[in-house]
Amino acid sequence: MTREGVRNQRRRAVALLAMALVYAVAAQGPEWLSPKDTAAFPSVRSIAAQLAVPEPQHVSEDAVTTMGPDGVRASWVQQENAKPGTKGWEIAPDGAKGIEGFANRSYAAAGDEVTLYVSTRARALRVEALRMGYYGGSGARMVWQSSARAGHVQPDCPVTADTHMVSCTNWVPTLRVRLTSAFVPGDYLFKLVGARGQASFVPLTVWDPHSRATYVVKNDIFTWQAWNEFGGYDFYAGIGQCPSDVYPICSRARVVSFDRPYAYGDGSGDFLGNEYPLVRFAEQRGLDVTYATDLTLQQHPQYLLTHKAVLSLGHDECWSLHERLAVQHAAAEGVNVAFFAASPILRHVRLQASPLGPEREEVDYRNADEDPLNHHGNPLEVTANTWSSPPASWSADRFVGATYAGYLEPGARPADFVVADASAWIYRRTGLHDGSVIRGLLASDFDQFDPAAPDQGEQILGHSPISLQDAQSTMGARHGHVFSDMTYRVVPGSGAGIFDSGTNNWVPALAPCTQCSFQAVATMTGNLLWLFGHGPAGRTQPATANSRRFY
Repeated sequence: MTREGVRNQRRRAVALLAMALVYAVAAQGPEWLSPKDTAAFPSVRSIAAQLAVPEPQHVSEDAVTTMGPDGVRASWVQQENAKPGTKGWEIAPDGAKGIEGFANRSYAAAGDEVTLYVSTRARALRVEALRMGYYGGSGARMVWQSSARAGHVQPDCPVTADTHMVSCTNWVPTLRVRLTSAFVPGDYLFKLVGARGQASFVPLTVWDPHSRATYVVKNDIFTWQAWNEFGGYDFYAGIGQCPSDVYPICSRARVVSFDRPYAYGDGSGDFLGNEYPLVRFAEQRGLDVTYATDLTLQQHPQYLLTHKAVLSLGHDECWSLHERLAVQHAAAEGVNVAFFAASPILRHVRLQASPLGPEREEVDYRNADEDPLNHHGNPLEVTANTWSSPPASWSADRFVGATYAGYLEPGARPADFVVADASAWIYRRTGLHDGSVIRGLLASDFDQFDPAAPDQGEQILGHSPISLQDAQSTMGARHGHVFSDMTYRVVPGSGAGIFDSGTNNWVPALAPCTQCSFQAVATMTGNLLWLFGHGPAGRTQPATANSRRFY
Protein backbone atom coordinates (compact mmCIF):
# COMPACT_ATOMS: atom_id res chain seq x y z
CA MET A 1 0.00 0.00 0.00
CA THR A 2 1.27 3.49 -0.79
CA ARG A 3 2.02 6.00 1.95
CA GLU A 4 -0.90 8.11 0.76
CA GLY A 5 -3.16 5.04 0.90
CA VAL A 6 -2.19 4.46 4.52
CA ARG A 7 -2.86 8.10 5.28
CA ASN A 8 -6.29 7.88 3.68
CA GLN A 9 -7.19 4.81 5.77
CA ARG A 10 -6.06 6.60 8.92
CA ARG A 11 -8.22 9.57 7.99
CA ARG A 12 -11.16 7.22 7.60
CA ALA A 13 -10.41 5.74 11.02
CA VAL A 14 -10.40 9.22 12.53
CA ALA A 15 -13.67 10.11 10.84
CA LEU A 16 -15.36 6.91 12.01
CA LEU A 17 -14.11 7.43 15.54
CA ALA A 18 -15.36 11.02 15.61
CA MET A 19 -18.79 9.97 14.34
CA ALA A 20 -18.95 7.14 16.85
CA LEU A 21 -18.01 9.43 19.70
CA VAL A 22 -20.51 12.10 18.73
CA TYR A 23 -23.21 9.47 18.32
CA ALA A 24 -22.43 8.10 21.77
CA VAL A 25 -22.81 11.54 23.32
CA ALA A 26 -26.01 12.25 21.45
CA ALA A 27 -27.51 8.89 22.38
CA GLN A 28 -26.36 8.61 25.98
CA GLY A 29 -25.93 12.21 27.08
CA PRO A 30 -22.80 14.18 27.94
CA GLU A 31 -21.85 11.93 30.86
CA TRP A 32 -21.48 8.92 28.55
CA LEU A 33 -17.95 8.22 29.72
CA SER A 34 -19.02 6.13 32.69
CA PRO A 35 -17.46 2.69 33.25
CA LYS A 36 -20.63 1.00 32.00
CA ASP A 37 -20.64 2.95 28.76
CA THR A 38 -16.93 2.85 28.03
CA ALA A 39 -16.84 -0.91 28.54
CA ALA A 40 -19.13 -1.31 25.55
CA PHE A 41 -17.60 1.44 23.44
CA PRO A 42 -15.32 0.24 20.61
CA SER A 43 -11.69 1.19 21.16
CA VAL A 44 -9.72 3.12 18.60
CA ARG A 45 -7.51 0.06 18.19
CA SER A 46 -10.50 -2.06 17.14
CA ILE A 47 -11.66 0.57 14.63
CA ALA A 48 -8.16 0.77 13.18
CA ALA A 49 -7.92 -3.02 13.00
CA GLN A 50 -11.19 -3.24 11.07
CA LEU A 51 -9.74 -0.83 8.51
CA ALA A 52 -6.44 -2.74 8.33
CA VAL A 53 -4.42 0.29 9.42
CA PRO A 54 -0.85 -0.88 10.11
CA GLU A 55 0.27 -0.75 13.73
CA PRO A 56 2.44 2.35 14.21
CA GLN A 57 6.16 1.88 14.65
CA HIS A 58 8.17 4.17 16.92
CA VAL A 59 10.39 6.49 14.94
CA SER A 60 13.28 5.83 17.35
CA GLU A 61 13.34 2.07 17.66
CA ASP A 62 16.86 2.16 19.11
CA ALA A 63 15.81 4.47 21.95
CA VAL A 64 16.18 3.05 25.45
CA THR A 65 13.83 4.04 28.25
CA THR A 66 14.56 3.81 31.96
CA MET A 67 12.75 4.98 35.08
CA GLY A 68 14.38 7.93 36.80
CA PRO A 69 13.46 9.86 39.95
CA ASP A 70 11.28 12.30 37.96
CA GLY A 71 9.73 9.89 35.46
CA VAL A 72 10.51 7.72 32.47
CA ARG A 73 13.68 8.77 30.62
CA ALA A 74 14.46 8.21 26.94
CA SER A 75 18.01 7.90 25.66
CA TRP A 76 17.29 9.94 22.54
CA VAL A 77 16.05 12.91 24.60
CA GLN A 78 19.14 12.71 26.81
CA GLN A 79 21.40 12.54 23.76
CA GLU A 80 19.56 15.39 22.07
CA ASN A 81 19.99 17.69 25.07
CA ALA A 82 23.70 16.81 25.34
CA LYS A 83 24.22 18.57 21.99
CA PRO A 84 25.55 22.15 21.99
CA GLY A 85 22.86 24.75 22.49
CA THR A 86 22.69 28.48 21.94
CA LYS A 87 21.64 31.38 24.12
CA GLY A 88 21.30 33.49 21.00
CA TRP A 89 17.70 32.40 20.66
CA GLU A 90 16.48 34.93 23.21
CA ILE A 91 15.04 38.29 22.18
CA ALA A 92 15.85 41.37 24.22
CA PRO A 93 12.85 43.15 25.73
CA ASP A 94 13.16 45.96 23.16
CA GLY A 95 14.05 43.68 20.26
CA ALA A 96 10.71 42.21 19.15
CA LYS A 97 9.82 45.05 16.83
CA GLY A 98 9.88 45.66 13.12
CA ILE A 99 9.34 42.09 11.99
CA GLU A 100 6.47 39.61 12.36
CA GLY A 101 5.18 36.49 10.71
CA PHE A 102 3.21 33.26 10.83
CA ALA A 103 3.33 29.74 9.39
CA ASN A 104 0.75 27.88 7.34
CA ARG A 105 0.89 24.99 9.83
CA SER A 106 0.59 24.81 13.60
CA TYR A 107 2.20 21.38 13.68
CA ALA A 108 4.08 19.25 11.17
CA ALA A 109 6.17 16.09 10.88
CA ALA A 110 9.57 15.42 9.36
CA GLY A 111 9.16 15.44 5.59
CA ASP A 112 6.46 18.12 5.60
CA GLU A 113 6.92 21.56 4.08
CA VAL A 114 6.14 24.67 6.11
CA THR A 115 5.48 28.04 4.49
CA LEU A 116 6.43 31.20 6.38
CA TYR A 117 4.82 34.58 5.79
CA VAL A 118 6.91 37.51 7.04
CA SER A 119 6.38 41.27 7.09
CA THR A 120 9.25 43.63 7.87
CA ARG A 121 10.71 47.01 7.02
CA ALA A 122 14.16 45.44 7.06
CA ARG A 123 15.75 45.21 3.61
CA ALA A 124 16.87 41.63 4.33
CA LEU A 125 16.03 38.89 6.80
CA ARG A 126 17.03 35.37 7.77
CA VAL A 127 15.23 32.62 9.65
CA GLU A 128 16.64 30.30 12.33
CA ALA A 129 14.86 27.12 13.44
CA LEU A 130 15.34 26.54 17.16
CA ARG A 131 14.36 23.39 19.03
CA MET A 132 13.43 24.37 22.57
CA GLY A 133 14.75 22.27 25.45
CA TYR A 134 17.53 22.37 28.03
CA TYR A 135 20.84 21.98 26.17
CA GLY A 136 23.15 22.50 29.14
CA GLY A 137 21.16 25.51 30.31
CA SER A 138 21.23 27.36 26.97
CA GLY A 139 17.57 26.55 26.43
CA ALA A 140 17.55 25.89 22.68
CA ARG A 141 19.49 24.38 19.78
CA MET A 142 19.59 25.82 16.28
CA VAL A 143 18.88 22.99 13.84
CA TRP A 144 18.60 25.02 10.62
CA GLN A 145 19.00 28.51 9.23
CA SER A 146 18.07 30.10 5.95
CA SER A 147 20.11 32.19 3.61
CA ALA A 148 19.39 35.92 3.49
CA ARG A 149 16.06 36.82 1.93
CA ALA A 150 14.69 40.14 0.78
CA GLY A 151 12.35 41.72 3.28
CA HIS A 152 9.21 43.64 2.47
CA VAL A 153 6.14 45.04 4.18
CA GLN A 154 3.03 42.91 3.69
CA PRO A 155 -0.39 44.57 3.21
CA ASP A 156 -2.71 45.30 6.11
CA CYS A 157 -4.76 42.30 7.20
CA PRO A 158 -8.48 42.77 6.56
CA VAL A 159 -11.12 42.43 9.27
CA THR A 160 -14.29 40.47 8.52
CA ALA A 161 -17.15 42.81 9.41
CA ASP A 162 -19.63 40.45 11.07
CA THR A 163 -17.19 38.30 13.08
CA HIS A 164 -14.27 40.74 13.57
CA MET A 165 -11.88 38.06 12.31
CA VAL A 166 -8.42 39.37 11.41
CA SER A 167 -6.82 37.22 8.71
CA CYS A 168 -3.59 37.77 6.79
CA THR A 169 -4.28 35.39 3.91
CA ASN A 170 -3.54 38.35 1.61
CA TRP A 171 0.17 38.05 2.50
CA VAL A 172 2.54 36.43 0.02
CA PRO A 173 4.91 33.61 1.09
CA THR A 174 8.41 34.61 2.15
CA LEU A 175 10.06 31.17 2.16
CA ARG A 176 9.30 27.48 2.40
CA VAL A 177 11.07 25.12 4.78
CA ARG A 178 11.25 21.37 4.22
CA LEU A 179 11.48 19.61 7.59
CA THR A 180 14.35 17.16 7.29
CA SER A 181 15.19 14.37 9.73
CA ALA A 182 17.14 16.98 11.70
CA PHE A 183 13.76 18.27 12.94
CA VAL A 184 13.26 15.66 15.65
CA PRO A 185 9.99 15.85 17.62
CA GLY A 186 9.78 18.92 19.81
CA ASP A 187 8.61 22.47 20.26
CA TYR A 188 10.27 24.80 17.78
CA LEU A 189 10.52 28.53 17.36
CA PHE A 190 11.38 30.00 13.98
CA LYS A 191 13.31 33.14 14.85
CA LEU A 192 12.80 35.88 12.28
CA VAL A 193 15.85 38.17 12.24
CA GLY A 194 15.93 41.45 10.33
CA ALA A 195 19.09 43.06 8.95
CA ARG A 196 19.12 45.66 11.74
CA GLY A 197 18.46 43.25 14.58
CA GLN A 198 14.68 43.16 14.38
CA ALA A 199 13.46 39.84 15.78
CA SER A 200 10.35 37.83 16.58
CA PHE A 201 9.22 34.21 16.68
CA VAL A 202 6.88 31.89 14.82
CA PRO A 203 6.01 28.71 16.80
CA LEU A 204 5.78 25.22 15.31
CA THR A 205 5.21 21.85 16.96
CA VAL A 206 7.01 18.94 15.28
CA TRP A 207 5.22 15.69 16.06
CA ASP A 208 5.93 12.01 15.51
CA PRO A 209 2.80 10.35 14.07
CA HIS A 210 4.10 6.92 15.18
CA SER A 211 5.17 7.86 18.70
CA ARG A 212 4.88 5.50 21.63
CA ALA A 213 6.53 7.87 24.08
CA THR A 214 5.43 7.88 27.69
CA TYR A 215 4.33 11.52 27.84
CA VAL A 216 2.52 13.70 25.30
CA VAL A 217 3.21 17.39 25.85
CA LYS A 218 0.19 19.20 24.43
CA ASN A 219 0.69 22.76 23.20
CA ASP A 220 -2.54 24.63 23.91
CA ILE A 221 -2.74 26.58 20.66
CA PHE A 222 -6.52 27.04 20.75
CA THR A 223 -6.08 29.17 23.87
CA TRP A 224 -3.02 30.94 22.43
CA GLN A 225 -5.10 32.05 19.47
CA ALA A 226 -8.14 32.95 21.59
CA TRP A 227 -6.01 35.57 23.39
CA ASN A 228 -4.18 36.78 20.27
CA GLU A 229 -5.10 40.43 19.84
CA PHE A 230 -3.18 40.92 16.58
CA GLY A 231 -5.10 43.41 14.46
CA GLY A 232 -7.12 44.57 17.47
CA TYR A 233 -9.43 41.61 18.05
CA ASP A 234 -9.57 38.37 20.02
CA PHE A 235 -12.28 36.49 21.91
CA TYR A 236 -11.93 38.82 24.91
CA ALA A 237 -11.25 42.26 23.40
CA GLY A 238 -12.03 44.37 20.37
CA ILE A 239 -12.08 47.85 18.92
CA GLY A 240 -15.17 49.98 19.49
CA GLN A 241 -17.52 51.18 22.20
CA CYS A 242 -19.52 48.67 24.23
CA PRO A 243 -21.79 48.93 27.27
CA SER A 244 -19.68 48.56 30.40
CA ASP A 245 -22.20 46.24 32.07
CA VAL A 246 -22.36 43.67 29.25
CA TYR A 247 -20.12 40.59 29.24
CA PRO A 248 -18.55 39.29 27.10
CA ILE A 249 -17.56 42.56 25.45
CA CYS A 250 -19.64 43.26 22.34
CA SER A 251 -16.70 44.25 20.11
CA ARG A 252 -14.87 40.93 20.55
CA ALA A 253 -14.04 38.59 17.68
CA ARG A 254 -16.38 35.67 17.05
CA VAL A 255 -13.81 33.95 14.83
CA VAL A 256 -10.02 34.15 15.10
CA SER A 257 -7.54 33.03 12.48
CA PHE A 258 -4.27 31.13 12.70
CA ASP A 259 -3.32 32.99 9.51
CA ARG A 260 -1.78 35.93 11.38
CA PRO A 261 1.16 36.57 13.72
CA TYR A 262 0.87 36.32 17.48
CA ALA A 263 0.79 39.78 19.05
CA TYR A 264 2.33 38.62 22.33
CA GLY A 265 5.13 36.43 23.63
CA ASP A 266 7.53 37.98 21.07
CA GLY A 267 5.42 36.19 18.46
CA SER A 268 5.39 32.85 20.33
CA GLY A 269 1.88 33.24 21.72
CA ASP A 270 1.57 31.71 25.18
CA PHE A 271 4.44 29.28 24.68
CA LEU A 272 7.37 31.03 26.39
CA GLY A 273 5.47 32.16 29.48
CA ASN A 274 3.05 29.32 30.20
CA GLU A 275 4.51 26.24 28.50
CA TYR A 276 8.26 26.41 27.91
CA PRO A 277 9.24 26.08 31.61
CA LEU A 278 7.72 22.58 31.72
CA VAL A 279 9.25 21.67 28.35
CA ARG A 280 12.66 22.72 29.68
CA PHE A 281 12.03 20.77 32.90
CA ALA A 282 11.20 17.57 31.00
CA GLU A 283 14.05 17.88 28.52
CA GLN A 284 16.58 18.66 31.25
CA ARG A 285 15.71 15.35 32.87
CA GLY A 286 15.71 13.49 29.57
CA LEU A 287 12.10 12.42 29.97
CA ASP A 288 10.41 10.26 27.35
CA VAL A 289 8.34 13.05 25.82
CA THR A 290 6.74 13.68 22.48
CA TYR A 291 4.81 16.72 21.31
CA ALA A 292 1.36 17.52 19.92
CA THR A 293 -1.16 20.36 19.82
CA ASP A 294 -4.87 20.77 20.39
CA LEU A 295 -5.26 20.53 16.63
CA THR A 296 -3.28 17.28 16.52
CA LEU A 297 -5.82 15.66 18.82
CA GLN A 298 -8.70 17.23 16.89
CA GLN A 299 -7.41 15.65 13.68
CA HIS A 300 -5.91 12.43 15.12
CA PRO A 301 -8.08 11.49 18.14
CA GLN A 302 -6.54 8.00 18.36
CA TYR A 303 -3.05 9.44 18.90
CA LEU A 304 -3.09 9.38 22.71
CA LEU A 305 -3.79 5.65 23.01
CA THR A 306 -0.15 4.68 22.45
CA HIS A 307 1.02 6.86 25.36
CA LYS A 308 0.67 6.77 29.15
CA ALA A 309 -0.04 10.40 29.96
CA VAL A 310 -1.07 13.64 28.29
CA LEU A 311 0.17 16.89 29.81
CA SER A 312 -2.00 19.99 29.50
CA LEU A 313 0.21 22.97 30.22
CA GLY A 314 -0.07 26.53 31.49
CA HIS A 315 -3.40 27.88 30.21
CA ASP A 316 -5.69 25.44 28.44
CA GLU A 317 -9.22 26.78 28.63
CA CYS A 318 -10.31 26.50 24.97
CA TRP A 319 -11.29 23.01 23.75
CA SER A 320 -13.08 21.69 20.70
CA LEU A 321 -15.58 18.85 20.89
CA HIS A 322 -13.36 16.32 19.11
CA GLU A 323 -10.32 17.21 21.21
CA ARG A 324 -12.35 16.78 24.37
CA LEU A 325 -13.80 13.46 23.25
CA ALA A 326 -10.33 12.21 22.31
CA VAL A 327 -8.87 13.04 25.74
CA GLN A 328 -11.82 11.70 27.73
CA HIS A 329 -11.88 8.51 25.70
CA ALA A 330 -8.12 8.12 26.22
CA ALA A 331 -8.66 8.46 29.98
CA ALA A 332 -11.37 5.80 29.76
CA GLU A 333 -8.70 3.59 28.15
CA GLY A 334 -6.22 4.22 31.00
CA VAL A 335 -4.26 7.25 29.77
CA ASN A 336 -3.44 9.63 32.64
CA VAL A 337 -4.25 13.33 32.26
CA ALA A 338 -2.39 16.15 34.03
CA PHE A 339 -3.92 19.63 34.00
CA PHE A 340 -1.03 21.84 35.06
CA ALA A 341 -3.24 24.94 34.98
CA ALA A 342 -6.63 26.06 36.19
CA SER A 343 -9.74 26.51 34.03
CA PRO A 344 -9.17 23.56 31.67
CA ILE A 345 -11.96 22.75 29.21
CA LEU A 346 -13.77 25.97 30.11
CA ARG A 347 -14.34 27.67 26.74
CA HIS A 348 -15.98 25.93 23.82
CA VAL A 349 -14.52 26.32 20.32
CA ARG A 350 -14.86 24.67 16.93
CA LEU A 351 -12.70 24.81 13.81
CA GLN A 352 -13.35 25.69 10.20
CA ALA A 353 -11.24 26.01 7.05
CA SER A 354 -9.38 29.11 5.86
CA PRO A 355 -8.00 29.83 2.38
CA LEU A 356 -4.66 28.42 3.57
CA GLY A 357 -5.97 25.07 4.73
CA PRO A 358 -8.43 23.04 6.82
CA GLU A 359 -9.23 24.05 10.41
CA ARG A 360 -7.22 27.28 10.32
CA GLU A 361 -10.04 29.37 11.81
CA GLU A 362 -11.27 29.04 15.39
CA VAL A 363 -14.91 29.84 16.19
CA ASP A 364 -16.26 30.91 19.56
CA TYR A 365 -19.29 33.20 19.57
CA ARG A 366 -19.45 32.96 23.39
CA ASN A 367 -23.20 33.37 22.97
CA ALA A 368 -25.36 30.58 21.59
CA ASP A 369 -27.96 33.04 20.28
CA GLU A 370 -25.34 34.61 17.98
CA ASP A 371 -23.91 31.33 16.70
CA PRO A 372 -25.44 30.49 13.29
CA LEU A 373 -25.09 26.79 14.14
CA ASN A 374 -27.58 27.11 17.00
CA HIS A 375 -30.76 25.13 16.18
CA HIS A 376 -29.15 24.11 12.87
CA GLY A 377 -26.54 21.55 13.89
CA ASN A 378 -25.06 19.43 16.63
CA PRO A 379 -25.74 21.28 19.91
CA LEU A 380 -22.39 20.03 21.22
CA GLU A 381 -20.71 22.15 18.54
CA VAL A 382 -22.59 25.37 19.36
CA THR A 383 -20.27 27.87 21.01
CA ALA A 384 -21.92 29.44 24.05
CA ASN A 385 -19.90 31.23 26.73
CA THR A 386 -18.64 28.03 28.35
CA TRP A 387 -19.02 24.27 27.98
CA SER A 388 -21.49 24.44 30.87
CA SER A 389 -23.77 26.84 28.98
CA PRO A 390 -26.71 25.59 26.90
CA PRO A 391 -27.22 24.06 24.44
CA ALA A 392 -24.12 21.90 25.14
CA SER A 393 -24.66 22.03 28.93
CA TRP A 394 -21.68 19.74 29.40
CA SER A 395 -19.51 20.87 32.28
CA ALA A 396 -16.01 19.40 32.49
CA ASP A 397 -16.01 19.57 36.29
CA ARG A 398 -16.71 15.88 36.83
CA PHE A 399 -13.88 14.91 34.50
CA VAL A 400 -11.36 17.42 35.84
CA GLY A 401 -12.28 16.97 39.51
CA ALA A 402 -12.69 20.68 40.26
CA THR A 403 -14.40 23.70 38.76
CA TYR A 404 -13.15 27.04 37.48
CA ALA A 405 -13.73 29.38 40.42
CA GLY A 406 -12.30 32.73 39.36
CA TYR A 407 -9.09 34.69 39.09
CA LEU A 408 -6.82 36.93 41.09
CA GLU A 409 -7.14 40.54 40.03
CA PRO A 410 -4.38 41.85 37.74
CA GLY A 411 -1.76 43.44 39.96
CA ALA A 412 -2.89 41.54 43.05
CA ARG A 413 -0.16 39.92 45.12
CA PRO A 414 0.06 36.17 44.36
CA ALA A 415 -1.59 34.02 47.01
CA ASP A 416 0.06 31.26 49.04
CA PHE A 417 -0.36 27.57 48.35
CA VAL A 418 -1.30 25.49 51.42
CA VAL A 419 -0.62 21.75 51.69
CA ALA A 420 -3.78 19.80 52.52
CA ASP A 421 -2.74 16.13 52.57
CA ALA A 422 1.00 15.72 53.03
CA SER A 423 0.70 11.94 53.18
CA ALA A 424 -0.16 11.88 49.47
CA TRP A 425 2.29 10.63 46.86
CA ILE A 426 2.77 14.07 45.31
CA TYR A 427 4.58 15.34 48.41
CA ARG A 428 7.23 12.61 48.39
CA ARG A 429 10.75 14.08 48.81
CA THR A 430 9.42 17.58 49.58
CA GLY A 431 9.61 17.59 53.39
CA LEU A 432 6.26 19.40 53.44
CA HIS A 433 3.57 18.67 56.02
CA ASP A 434 -0.11 19.52 56.41
CA GLY A 435 -0.43 23.28 56.57
CA SER A 436 2.95 23.97 54.94
CA VAL A 437 2.90 27.07 52.76
CA ILE A 438 4.54 27.79 49.41
CA ARG A 439 4.62 31.57 49.27
CA GLY A 440 3.23 33.32 46.20
CA LEU A 441 2.53 30.24 44.09
CA LEU A 442 -1.08 31.06 43.17
CA ALA A 443 -1.76 33.61 40.43
CA SER A 444 -4.27 34.30 37.66
CA ASP A 445 -7.05 31.67 37.32
CA PHE A 446 -7.81 29.17 40.07
CA ASP A 447 -9.99 26.07 40.43
CA GLN A 448 -11.98 24.93 43.44
CA PHE A 449 -13.57 21.64 44.43
CA ASP A 450 -17.34 21.98 44.20
CA PRO A 451 -18.99 20.43 47.28
CA ALA A 452 -22.38 20.61 45.54
CA ALA A 453 -21.22 18.29 42.75
CA PRO A 454 -21.62 14.49 42.97
CA ASP A 455 -18.83 12.91 45.01
CA GLN A 456 -16.42 10.97 42.78
CA GLY A 457 -13.84 10.21 45.42
CA GLU A 458 -11.69 13.25 44.71
CA GLN A 459 -8.63 13.72 46.88
CA ILE A 460 -7.85 17.33 47.75
CA LEU A 461 -4.07 17.71 47.82
CA GLY A 462 -3.90 21.46 48.34
CA HIS A 463 -6.50 23.77 49.86
CA SER A 464 -5.48 27.42 49.72
CA PRO A 465 -7.58 30.41 50.85
CA ILE A 466 -7.77 33.44 48.56
CA SER A 467 -9.18 36.71 49.84
CA LEU A 468 -12.09 38.11 47.86
CA GLN A 469 -10.42 41.49 48.23
CA ASP A 470 -7.87 40.22 45.70
CA ALA A 471 -10.02 38.04 43.47
CA GLN A 472 -13.16 37.69 41.39
CA SER A 473 -15.00 34.42 41.97
CA THR A 474 -18.16 32.59 40.97
CA MET A 475 -18.04 30.42 44.09
CA GLY A 476 -19.62 31.14 47.44
CA ALA A 477 -17.22 32.67 49.94
CA ARG A 478 -16.45 31.40 53.44
CA HIS A 479 -15.39 34.11 55.87
CA GLY A 480 -14.39 36.39 53.01
CA HIS A 481 -12.35 33.76 51.21
CA VAL A 482 -12.64 31.39 48.29
CA PHE A 483 -10.21 28.54 47.70
CA SER A 484 -7.79 27.18 45.16
CA ASP A 485 -7.84 23.38 45.35
CA MET A 486 -5.27 20.98 43.91
CA THR A 487 -7.09 17.71 43.23
CA TYR A 488 -6.54 14.12 42.14
CA ARG A 489 -9.16 11.65 41.02
CA VAL A 490 -9.18 8.22 39.38
CA VAL A 491 -11.34 7.25 36.41
CA PRO A 492 -13.46 4.23 37.42
CA GLY A 493 -12.70 1.11 35.45
CA SER A 494 -9.58 2.27 33.62
CA GLY A 495 -7.66 3.52 36.66
CA ALA A 496 -6.41 6.61 34.83
CA GLY A 497 -5.30 9.42 37.11
CA ILE A 498 -6.62 12.96 36.60
CA PHE A 499 -4.59 15.75 38.23
CA ASP A 500 -5.56 19.42 38.46
CA SER A 501 -3.02 21.88 39.89
CA GLY A 502 -5.74 24.44 40.65
CA THR A 503 -3.62 27.43 39.52
CA ASN A 504 -2.36 28.99 36.30
CA ASN A 505 1.02 29.65 37.88
CA TRP A 506 2.30 26.07 38.22
CA VAL A 507 4.23 25.94 34.94
CA PRO A 508 5.67 29.48 35.24
CA ALA A 509 6.90 28.49 38.71
CA LEU A 510 9.14 25.88 37.05
CA ALA A 511 11.17 28.58 35.28
CA PRO A 512 14.81 28.97 36.39
CA CYS A 513 15.01 31.33 39.33
CA THR A 514 17.62 32.91 41.56
CA GLN A 515 15.80 32.52 44.87
CA CYS A 516 14.36 29.08 43.97
CA SER A 517 11.45 29.47 46.34
CA PHE A 518 9.48 27.07 44.16
CA GLN A 519 11.81 24.07 44.42
CA ALA A 520 8.96 22.06 45.97
CA VAL A 521 6.92 22.64 42.79
CA ALA A 522 9.67 21.01 40.73
CA THR A 523 9.80 18.07 43.11
CA MET A 524 6.02 17.61 43.02
CA THR A 525 6.09 17.80 39.21
CA GLY A 526 8.69 15.03 39.18
CA ASN A 527 6.58 12.94 41.54
CA LEU A 528 3.56 13.37 39.27
CA LEU A 529 5.45 12.40 36.12
CA TRP A 530 7.02 9.42 37.93
CA LEU A 531 3.60 8.09 38.94
CA PHE A 532 1.92 8.84 35.62
CA GLY A 533 4.81 7.25 33.75
CA HIS A 534 3.96 3.83 35.20
CA GLY A 535 0.59 3.59 33.45
CA PRO A 536 -2.89 4.04 34.94
CA ALA A 537 -2.05 5.87 38.16
CA GLY A 538 -5.05 4.68 40.13
CA ARG A 539 -3.86 1.08 40.02
CA THR A 540 -0.93 1.90 42.30
CA GLN A 541 -2.13 5.15 43.90
CA PRO A 542 -5.91 5.20 44.31
CA ALA A 543 -7.40 8.53 45.30
CA THR A 544 -8.25 8.83 48.98
CA ALA A 545 -11.52 10.76 49.19
CA ASN A 546 -11.13 13.57 51.72
CA SER A 547 -13.32 16.47 50.57
CA ARG A 548 -15.39 16.35 53.77
CA ARG A 549 -12.34 17.46 55.71
CA PHE A 550 -12.51 20.79 53.93
CA TYR A 551 -16.16 21.32 52.88
